Amino acid sequence: MTGIKLHTPLIALSLLFLKCDDFAQAPKTAKSTNKAVAVKKITAPILPAADRLDIYLQYLKDRKIGMLINQTSIIGPNKKPLVDSLLKLGVGIKKIYGPEHGFRGNASDGATIGNTVDAVTGLPAISLYGKHFKPTPEDLKGIDLMIFDVQDVGTRFYTYISTLHYVMEACAENNIELMILDRPNPNGVYVDGPILDTVGFRSFVGMHPIPVLHGMTIAEYAQMINGQGWLKNKVKCKLKIVKVGNYNRNMDYVLPVNPSPNLNTAQSILLYPHICFFEGTKLSLGRGTLFPFQVVGSPLFKDKYDFNFKPVSIPGMSDKPPLQDTVCYGIDLKNYNMQTIRSSGKLNLAWVIDMYKIYPDKAQFFIPYFKRLAGTDELRKQIIAGKTEAEIRKSWEPGLTKFKAIRAKYLLYN
Repeated sequence: MTGIKLHTPLIALSLLFLKCDDFAQAPKTAKSTNKAVAVKKITAPILPAADRLDIYLQYLKDRKIGMLINQTSIIGPNKKPLVDSLLKLGVGIKKIYGPEHGFRGNASDGATIGNTVDAVTGLPAISLYGKHFKPTPEDLKGIDLMIFDVQDVGTRFYTYISTLHYVMEACAENNIELMILDRPNPNGVYVDGPILDTVGFRSFVGMHPIPVLHGMTIAEYAQMINGQGWLKNKVKCKLKIVKVGNYNRNMDYVLPVNPSPNLNTAQSILLYPHICFFEGTKLSLGRGTLFPFQVVGSPLFKDKYDFNFKPVSIPGMSDKPPLQDTVCYGIDLKNYNMQTIRSSGKLNLAWVIDMYKIYPDKAQFFIPYFKRLAGTDELRKQIIAGKTEAEIRKSWEPGLTKFKAIRAKYLLYN
Protein backbone atom coordinates (compact mmCIF):
# COMPACT_ATOMS: atom_id res chain seq x y z
CA MET A 1 0.00 0.00 0.00
CA THR A 2 1.39 3.38 -0.94
CA GLY A 3 0.29 5.80 1.71
CA ILE A 4 1.19 8.05 4.56
CA LYS A 5 2.04 6.25 7.76
CA LEU A 6 0.72 8.12 10.75
CA HIS A 7 3.55 9.70 12.71
CA THR A 8 2.08 12.77 14.37
CA PRO A 9 4.36 15.75 15.11
CA LEU A 10 4.78 17.50 18.42
CA ILE A 11 1.58 18.96 19.79
CA ALA A 12 2.81 22.53 19.45
CA LEU A 13 3.03 22.11 15.69
CA SER A 14 -0.71 21.50 15.49
CA LEU A 15 -1.19 25.27 15.61
CA LEU A 16 0.01 25.33 12.01
CA PHE A 17 -3.04 23.38 10.87
CA LEU A 18 -5.95 24.82 12.85
CA LYS A 19 -9.14 25.71 11.03
CA CYS A 20 -12.12 27.63 12.32
CA ASP A 21 -14.46 24.62 11.98
CA ASP A 22 -12.27 22.02 13.73
CA PHE A 23 -14.58 22.11 16.76
CA ALA A 24 -17.59 20.68 14.89
CA GLN A 25 -20.93 20.75 16.71
CA ALA A 26 -23.62 20.34 14.08
CA PRO A 27 -24.14 18.32 10.89
CA LYS A 28 -23.57 20.02 7.59
CA THR A 29 -24.85 19.07 4.18
CA ALA A 30 -22.50 17.57 1.62
CA LYS A 31 -22.95 15.98 -1.76
CA SER A 32 -22.73 12.21 -1.98
CA THR A 33 -21.25 10.28 -4.86
CA ASN A 34 -21.54 6.72 -6.11
CA LYS A 35 -18.23 6.85 -7.99
CA ALA A 36 -14.96 5.42 -6.73
CA VAL A 37 -12.55 8.22 -5.96
CA ALA A 38 -8.83 7.95 -6.61
CA VAL A 39 -6.65 7.98 -3.52
CA LYS A 40 -5.41 11.50 -2.86
CA LYS A 41 -2.10 12.40 -1.29
CA ILE A 42 -1.64 15.29 1.10
CA THR A 43 1.47 17.16 2.08
CA ALA A 44 0.72 17.96 5.74
CA PRO A 45 0.67 15.11 8.27
CA ILE A 46 -2.67 13.84 9.51
CA LEU A 47 -3.49 15.09 12.99
CA PRO A 48 -5.94 12.83 14.84
CA ALA A 49 -8.12 14.92 17.11
CA ALA A 50 -6.38 13.64 20.24
CA ASP A 51 -3.17 15.30 19.05
CA ARG A 52 -4.87 18.69 18.74
CA LEU A 53 -4.62 19.67 22.39
CA ASP A 54 -4.61 23.35 21.46
CA ILE A 55 -8.25 23.00 20.41
CA TYR A 56 -9.78 21.08 23.30
CA LEU A 57 -7.51 21.16 26.38
CA GLN A 58 -8.97 24.38 27.80
CA TYR A 59 -12.47 22.88 27.42
CA LEU A 60 -11.51 20.12 29.87
CA LYS A 61 -10.55 22.52 32.65
CA ASP A 62 -12.40 21.95 35.93
CA ARG A 63 -14.46 19.09 34.46
CA LYS A 64 -15.07 15.65 35.98
CA ILE A 65 -14.18 13.42 33.07
CA GLY A 66 -14.79 9.84 32.04
CA MET A 67 -12.91 8.39 29.07
CA LEU A 68 -14.05 5.62 26.72
CA ILE A 69 -10.65 4.56 25.41
CA ASN A 70 -8.43 1.61 24.53
CA GLN A 71 -4.91 0.97 23.29
CA THR A 72 -5.57 3.07 20.16
CA SER A 73 -6.16 6.18 22.28
CA ILE A 74 -2.68 7.57 21.86
CA ILE A 75 -1.10 10.97 21.41
CA GLY A 76 2.11 12.30 19.87
CA PRO A 77 4.91 10.66 17.88
CA ASN A 78 5.83 8.42 20.81
CA LYS A 79 2.31 6.93 20.86
CA LYS A 80 1.80 7.76 24.51
CA PRO A 81 -1.57 6.78 26.04
CA LEU A 82 -3.86 9.80 25.96
CA VAL A 83 -5.08 9.24 29.51
CA ASP A 84 -1.51 9.44 30.87
CA SER A 85 -0.83 12.67 28.97
CA LEU A 86 -4.03 14.35 30.14
CA LEU A 87 -3.46 13.34 33.76
CA LYS A 88 0.01 14.92 33.67
CA LEU A 89 -1.57 18.09 32.34
CA GLY A 90 -3.87 18.19 35.36
CA VAL A 91 -7.08 17.07 33.64
CA GLY A 92 -9.62 15.70 36.12
CA ILE A 93 -10.14 12.18 34.81
CA LYS A 94 -12.25 10.14 37.23
CA LYS A 95 -13.03 6.88 35.41
CA ILE A 96 -11.99 4.82 32.38
CA TYR A 97 -14.42 2.78 30.26
CA GLY A 98 -13.31 -0.03 27.96
CA PRO A 99 -15.00 -1.55 24.84
CA GLU A 100 -14.55 -5.08 23.43
CA HIS A 101 -10.98 -6.36 23.98
CA GLY A 102 -10.70 -4.14 27.05
CA PHE A 103 -9.07 -0.85 27.97
CA ARG A 104 -5.62 -2.23 27.16
CA GLY A 105 -6.87 -4.03 24.03
CA ASN A 106 -5.38 -7.39 24.97
CA ALA A 107 -8.48 -9.54 25.52
CA SER A 108 -9.30 -12.28 23.02
CA ASP A 109 -12.18 -11.98 20.55
CA GLY A 110 -15.52 -12.19 22.36
CA ALA A 111 -13.92 -12.53 25.82
CA THR A 112 -16.05 -11.26 28.70
CA ILE A 113 -14.24 -8.54 30.63
CA GLY A 114 -14.92 -7.43 34.19
CA ASN A 115 -14.43 -4.13 35.98
CA THR A 116 -11.02 -3.51 37.44
CA VAL A 117 -8.60 -0.80 38.57
CA ASP A 118 -6.01 0.33 36.03
CA ALA A 119 -2.58 -0.56 37.39
CA VAL A 120 -0.88 2.41 35.72
CA THR A 121 -3.21 5.27 36.61
CA GLY A 122 -5.08 3.83 39.59
CA LEU A 123 -8.36 4.83 37.94
CA PRO A 124 -11.48 2.63 38.04
CA ALA A 125 -11.77 0.82 34.70
CA ILE A 126 -15.37 -0.08 33.84
CA SER A 127 -16.00 -2.75 31.22
CA LEU A 128 -18.64 -2.14 28.57
CA TYR A 129 -18.11 -5.63 27.19
CA GLY A 130 -18.88 -7.65 30.29
CA LYS A 131 -22.14 -7.70 32.22
CA HIS A 132 -23.52 -4.86 30.14
CA PHE A 133 -22.80 -2.83 27.01
CA LYS A 134 -24.40 0.40 28.22
CA PRO A 135 -23.01 2.49 31.10
CA THR A 136 -25.36 2.49 34.08
CA PRO A 137 -26.20 5.63 36.07
CA GLU A 138 -23.86 4.28 38.76
CA ASP A 139 -21.08 3.86 36.17
CA LEU A 140 -21.52 7.53 35.23
CA LYS A 141 -21.88 8.88 38.75
CA GLY A 142 -19.63 11.88 39.31
CA ILE A 143 -18.97 12.46 35.57
CA ASP A 144 -20.00 15.64 33.75
CA LEU A 145 -18.04 15.13 30.51
CA MET A 146 -17.35 11.88 28.67
CA ILE A 147 -14.54 11.60 26.11
CA PHE A 148 -14.73 8.97 23.34
CA ASP A 149 -11.43 8.28 21.60
CA VAL A 150 -11.29 4.86 19.92
CA GLN A 151 -9.98 3.94 16.47
CA ASP A 152 -12.67 2.40 14.25
CA VAL A 153 -12.16 0.50 10.97
CA GLY A 154 -15.31 1.54 9.11
CA THR A 155 -17.49 -1.59 9.10
CA ARG A 156 -20.96 -2.18 10.50
CA PHE A 157 -19.96 -5.32 12.40
CA TYR A 158 -16.91 -3.85 14.17
CA THR A 159 -18.37 -3.42 17.65
CA TYR A 160 -16.89 -0.06 18.61
CA ILE A 161 -19.74 1.79 16.86
CA SER A 162 -22.22 -0.27 18.89
CA THR A 163 -20.40 0.81 22.04
CA LEU A 164 -20.60 4.38 20.74
CA HIS A 165 -24.39 4.02 20.46
CA TYR A 166 -24.78 2.88 24.06
CA VAL A 167 -22.41 5.52 25.44
CA MET A 168 -24.34 8.22 23.58
CA GLU A 169 -27.64 6.87 24.88
CA ALA A 170 -26.41 6.73 28.48
CA CYS A 171 -24.92 10.22 28.26
CA ALA A 172 -28.17 11.62 26.86
CA GLU A 173 -30.24 9.99 29.60
CA ASN A 174 -27.90 11.27 32.32
CA ASN A 175 -27.40 14.78 30.92
CA ILE A 176 -23.68 14.29 30.25
CA GLU A 177 -21.93 15.89 27.30
CA LEU A 178 -19.91 13.59 25.02
CA MET A 179 -16.70 14.85 23.41
CA ILE A 180 -15.55 12.78 20.44
CA LEU A 181 -11.90 12.97 19.47
CA ASP A 182 -12.18 11.86 15.87
CA ARG A 183 -9.81 9.55 14.00
CA PRO A 184 -9.61 8.65 10.27
CA ASN A 185 -11.44 5.70 8.77
CA PRO A 186 -8.88 3.38 7.05
CA ASN A 187 -11.72 1.99 4.90
CA GLY A 188 -13.34 5.36 4.28
CA VAL A 189 -13.29 5.05 0.49
CA TYR A 190 -16.20 2.58 0.49
CA VAL A 191 -19.94 2.86 0.94
CA ASP A 192 -21.22 -0.57 -0.01
CA GLY A 193 -22.98 -3.75 1.04
CA PRO A 194 -26.48 -4.86 2.05
CA ILE A 195 -28.45 -2.57 4.38
CA LEU A 196 -29.15 -4.11 7.79
CA ASP A 197 -32.77 -5.07 8.46
CA THR A 198 -33.29 -3.83 12.02
CA VAL A 199 -36.55 -5.75 12.45
CA GLY A 200 -35.05 -9.22 12.41
CA PHE A 201 -31.27 -8.84 12.47
CA ARG A 202 -30.35 -6.12 14.97
CA SER A 203 -27.50 -7.21 17.26
CA PHE A 204 -24.29 -5.93 18.81
CA VAL A 205 -22.55 -6.60 15.46
CA GLY A 206 -25.15 -4.52 13.63
CA MET A 207 -27.53 -2.07 15.29
CA HIS A 208 -28.54 0.40 12.59
CA PRO A 209 -29.92 0.37 9.01
CA ILE A 210 -26.56 0.95 7.34
CA PRO A 211 -24.48 -1.01 4.80
CA VAL A 212 -21.48 -3.18 5.69
CA LEU A 213 -19.14 -0.33 4.73
CA HIS A 214 -20.50 3.07 5.80
CA GLY A 215 -17.62 5.36 4.76
CA MET A 216 -17.77 7.53 7.89
CA THR A 217 -15.54 8.43 10.80
CA ILE A 218 -16.66 7.84 14.39
CA ALA A 219 -17.68 11.50 14.78
CA GLU A 220 -19.66 11.53 11.54
CA TYR A 221 -21.36 8.32 12.58
CA ALA A 222 -22.23 9.78 15.99
CA GLN A 223 -23.94 12.69 14.25
CA MET A 224 -25.94 10.20 12.19
CA ILE A 225 -27.02 8.26 15.30
CA ASN A 226 -28.26 11.52 16.83
CA GLY A 227 -29.80 12.97 13.68
CA GLN A 228 -31.67 9.83 12.66
CA GLY A 229 -33.18 9.34 16.10
CA TRP A 230 -31.63 5.90 16.65
CA LEU A 231 -31.16 6.26 20.41
CA LYS A 232 -33.79 4.84 22.76
CA ASN A 233 -36.87 7.06 22.94
CA LYS A 234 -35.14 9.24 20.33
CA VAL A 235 -33.13 11.05 22.98
CA LYS A 236 -30.35 13.32 21.74
CA CYS A 237 -26.80 13.23 23.01
CA LYS A 238 -25.04 16.58 23.40
CA LEU A 239 -21.93 16.21 21.23
CA LYS A 240 -18.68 18.13 21.17
CA ILE A 241 -16.61 17.00 18.18
CA VAL A 242 -12.93 17.66 17.61
CA LYS A 243 -12.05 16.99 13.98
CA VAL A 244 -9.05 15.30 12.42
CA GLY A 245 -6.62 17.80 10.92
CA ASN A 246 -5.43 17.59 7.30
CA TYR A 247 -7.66 14.61 6.54
CA ASN A 248 -9.37 13.48 3.36
CA ARG A 249 -11.35 10.25 3.50
CA ASN A 250 -10.07 9.17 0.06
CA MET A 251 -6.43 8.91 1.09
CA ASP A 252 -4.50 5.86 2.19
CA TYR A 253 -4.15 5.63 5.96
CA VAL A 254 -2.07 3.22 8.02
CA LEU A 255 -3.01 2.91 11.68
CA PRO A 256 -0.17 3.43 14.19
CA VAL A 257 -1.60 0.88 16.65
CA ASN A 258 -3.51 -2.37 16.08
CA PRO A 259 -7.20 -1.61 16.72
CA SER A 260 -7.82 -5.12 18.09
CA PRO A 261 -5.77 -8.30 18.60
CA ASN A 262 -6.80 -9.96 15.34
CA LEU A 263 -6.39 -6.88 13.17
CA ASN A 264 -2.63 -6.93 13.60
CA THR A 265 -1.40 -5.60 10.24
CA ALA A 266 -2.37 -2.89 7.77
CA GLN A 267 -3.30 -5.66 5.30
CA SER A 268 -5.69 -7.33 7.76
CA ILE A 269 -7.47 -4.02 8.40
CA LEU A 270 -8.03 -3.47 4.67
CA LEU A 271 -9.13 -7.08 4.10
CA TYR A 272 -11.40 -7.22 7.16
CA PRO A 273 -14.62 -5.90 5.55
CA HIS A 274 -14.28 -8.34 2.66
CA ILE A 275 -13.15 -11.38 4.67
CA CYS A 276 -15.32 -11.10 7.77
CA PHE A 277 -18.27 -12.84 6.06
CA PHE A 278 -16.34 -16.09 6.49
CA GLU A 279 -16.95 -15.77 10.24
CA GLY A 280 -20.47 -16.89 9.32
CA THR A 281 -19.30 -20.06 7.57
CA LYS A 282 -17.58 -23.34 8.45
CA LEU A 283 -14.30 -21.97 7.07
CA SER A 284 -11.38 -20.48 8.96
CA LEU A 285 -10.25 -16.94 8.23
CA GLY A 286 -7.02 -17.33 10.11
CA ARG A 287 -8.03 -16.83 13.73
CA GLY A 288 -5.55 -18.87 15.67
CA THR A 289 -2.68 -17.87 13.38
CA LEU A 290 -0.42 -14.81 13.36
CA PHE A 291 -2.14 -13.63 10.15
CA PRO A 292 -5.90 -13.52 10.88
CA PHE A 293 -8.15 -11.97 8.23
CA GLN A 294 -5.44 -12.59 5.64
CA VAL A 295 -6.06 -16.27 4.87
CA VAL A 296 -9.18 -18.35 4.27
CA GLY A 297 -9.40 -22.11 4.21
CA SER A 298 -10.97 -25.42 5.17
CA PRO A 299 -9.72 -28.97 5.67
CA LEU A 300 -12.22 -29.95 2.95
CA PHE A 301 -10.21 -28.00 0.35
CA LYS A 302 -7.16 -30.28 0.55
CA ASP A 303 -7.52 -31.36 -3.08
CA LYS A 304 -8.17 -27.82 -4.34
CA TYR A 305 -5.40 -25.64 -2.84
CA ASP A 306 -1.71 -26.09 -2.04
CA PHE A 307 -1.50 -23.29 0.50
CA ASN A 308 -2.31 -24.42 4.05
CA PHE A 309 -2.29 -23.20 7.65
CA LYS A 310 -3.26 -24.62 11.04
CA PRO A 311 -5.19 -22.58 13.62
CA VAL A 312 -4.01 -23.07 17.21
CA SER A 313 -4.94 -21.48 20.50
CA ILE A 314 -3.21 -18.11 20.91
CA PRO A 315 -4.07 -16.51 24.27
CA GLY A 316 -4.88 -12.84 23.88
CA MET A 317 -5.78 -13.28 20.22
CA SER A 318 -8.03 -16.32 19.86
CA ASP A 319 -8.23 -18.80 22.71
CA LYS A 320 -10.46 -21.27 20.88
CA PRO A 321 -10.35 -20.52 17.15
CA PRO A 322 -12.60 -22.29 14.63
CA LEU A 323 -11.01 -25.49 13.25
CA GLN A 324 -8.41 -25.42 16.02
CA ASP A 325 -5.47 -27.81 15.48
CA THR A 326 -6.78 -28.74 12.03
CA VAL A 327 -4.81 -28.15 8.82
CA CYS A 328 -6.81 -25.89 6.48
CA TYR A 329 -6.24 -25.41 2.76
CA GLY A 330 -7.20 -22.28 0.89
CA ILE A 331 -6.09 -18.83 -0.23
CA ASP A 332 -3.29 -16.63 1.03
CA LEU A 333 -4.07 -12.90 0.81
CA LYS A 334 -1.14 -11.55 2.83
CA ASN A 335 0.36 -9.97 -0.27
CA TYR A 336 -2.86 -9.34 -2.17
CA ASN A 337 -2.89 -5.93 -3.87
CA MET A 338 -5.72 -4.19 -2.01
CA GLN A 339 -5.50 -1.19 -4.31
CA THR A 340 -7.42 -3.22 -6.90
CA ILE A 341 -10.39 -3.36 -4.54
CA ARG A 342 -10.02 0.15 -3.13
CA SER A 343 -10.01 1.65 -6.61
CA SER A 344 -13.34 -0.09 -7.36
CA GLY A 345 -14.97 1.29 -4.21
CA LYS A 346 -16.88 -1.99 -3.85
CA LEU A 347 -17.16 -4.73 -1.27
CA ASN A 348 -15.55 -7.92 -2.59
CA LEU A 349 -18.08 -10.75 -2.81
CA ALA A 350 -16.13 -13.01 -5.14
CA TRP A 351 -14.22 -14.85 -2.41
CA VAL A 352 -17.28 -16.00 -0.47
CA ILE A 353 -19.25 -16.82 -3.65
CA ASP A 354 -16.40 -18.82 -5.17
CA MET A 355 -15.68 -20.79 -2.01
CA TYR A 356 -19.34 -21.67 -1.59
CA LYS A 357 -19.33 -23.06 -5.12
CA ILE A 358 -16.42 -25.42 -4.44
CA TYR A 359 -17.35 -26.40 -0.88
CA PRO A 360 -18.26 -30.10 -1.00
CA ASP A 361 -21.01 -30.01 1.64
CA LYS A 362 -22.96 -26.91 0.66
CA ALA A 363 -25.74 -27.53 3.19
CA GLN A 364 -23.16 -27.04 5.95
CA PHE A 365 -21.28 -24.06 4.48
CA PHE A 366 -23.24 -21.30 6.28
CA ILE A 367 -23.81 -21.03 10.02
CA PRO A 368 -26.51 -18.82 11.62
CA TYR A 369 -24.00 -16.07 12.39
CA PHE A 370 -23.77 -15.26 8.66
CA LYS A 371 -27.20 -13.62 8.75
CA ARG A 372 -26.15 -11.35 11.61
CA LEU A 373 -23.01 -10.26 9.76
CA ALA A 374 -24.92 -9.64 6.52
CA GLY A 375 -27.73 -7.91 8.40
CA THR A 376 -30.25 -9.84 6.33
CA ASP A 377 -30.91 -13.41 5.22
CA GLU A 378 -31.14 -12.38 1.57
CA LEU A 379 -27.41 -12.56 0.85
CA ARG A 380 -27.19 -16.17 2.03
CA LYS A 381 -30.22 -17.12 -0.07
CA GLN A 382 -28.82 -15.33 -3.13
CA ILE A 383 -25.47 -17.14 -2.91
CA ILE A 384 -27.23 -20.50 -2.52
CA ALA A 385 -29.46 -19.70 -5.50
CA GLY A 386 -26.38 -19.06 -7.65
CA LYS A 387 -27.00 -15.36 -8.17
CA THR A 388 -24.15 -13.48 -9.79
CA GLU A 389 -22.31 -10.71 -7.99
CA ALA A 390 -23.94 -8.20 -10.35
CA GLU A 391 -27.41 -9.53 -9.54
CA ILE A 392 -26.72 -9.39 -5.82
CA ARG A 393 -25.44 -5.83 -6.06
CA LYS A 394 -28.53 -4.75 -7.97
CA SER A 395 -30.68 -5.95 -5.07
CA TRP A 396 -28.87 -3.59 -2.71
CA GLU A 397 -30.48 -0.68 -4.50
CA PRO A 398 -32.33 1.55 -3.76
CA GLY A 399 -31.19 0.99 -0.16
CA LEU A 400 -27.64 2.16 -0.83
CA THR A 401 -28.76 5.26 -2.70
CA LYS A 402 -31.09 6.18 0.15
CA PHE A 403 -28.35 5.65 2.73
CA LYS A 404 -25.85 7.78 0.81
CA ALA A 405 -28.32 10.66 0.75
CA ILE A 406 -28.80 10.40 4.52
CA ARG A 407 -25.06 10.01 5.13
CA ALA A 408 -24.30 13.20 3.18
CA LYS A 409 -25.98 15.31 5.89
CA TYR A 410 -23.48 14.25 8.52
CA LEU A 411 -20.13 14.35 6.77
CA LEU A 412 -17.34 16.49 8.24
CA TYR A 413 -14.67 15.81 5.60
CA ASN A 414 -14.39 15.70 1.82
